[in-house]
Amino acid sequence: MLTPHYMRFGFTLLLLSWLALSGYAQTTAPPAAQWTTELRQFARQDSLKKPPIASILFYGSSSIRMWETLDTDFPNQPVLNRGFGGSRFPDAIQLFDRLVVRYRPRQVVLYEGDNDIAAGATPQEVYTSFRAFEKLMRQKLPKSELVFIAIKPSLARWEMYPKMQDANNLIRQYIEKHPKRLRFVDVGPPMLGADGKPRPELFLEDGLHMTRTGYEIWTQAVAPVLAK
Repeated sequence: MLTPHYMRFGFTLLLLSWLALSGYAQTTAPPAAQWTTELRQFARQDSLKKPPIASILFYGSSSIRMWETLDTDFPNQPVLNRGFGGSRFPDAIQLFDRLVVRYRPRQVVLYEGDNDIAAGATPQEVYTSFRAFEKLMRQKLPKSELVFIAIKPSLARWEMYPKMQDANNLIRQYIEKHPKRLRFVDVGPPMLGADGKPRPELFLEDGLHMTRTGYEIWTQAVAPVLAK
């Protein structure tokens, strides 16, 4: 059964599809009130420091938001963090114009799907969401590249990982068939130990968010695909 969040999103997808066919695709719905604080913080950051031109924009849920060492992990790269914790694909799509298009990035590094699966979304729904996001990229940022970071294994959501892997595989297969301006980064294997389970040292006490060691793995995985 679809969650209410995804039932609303399903309607939004149908509306977006109709608008796209009509030549008027927009993401104009007002942002959810829960993101008001984050949006104000981003606006303040932009006012204090001009965002880099042709940036590499990191976007998505808390695993992106908490990646506070982007500047030092990727020195001499115009990185910009616009992650907002707790977000799901529908949120990333709803705020696409406001948090992605406005910066005109040359590359978007996206992490979503983790919270979607945890909220009850199916792998197919996550894949459909990815396709909707990718469609917006093609429509509004046709020269920009999209990098998708695979949904990670974690201690807190280990029982959900088979579904996450199903979603990852659907997205990976699509990207492999459509490699132009699309990249897939699989962070899963190096985050698993010899026992095939998530390595405890990679996670904070909540078993979900990552330690510095976890982000070092992500840095090594993402670095080779970043735009030069």
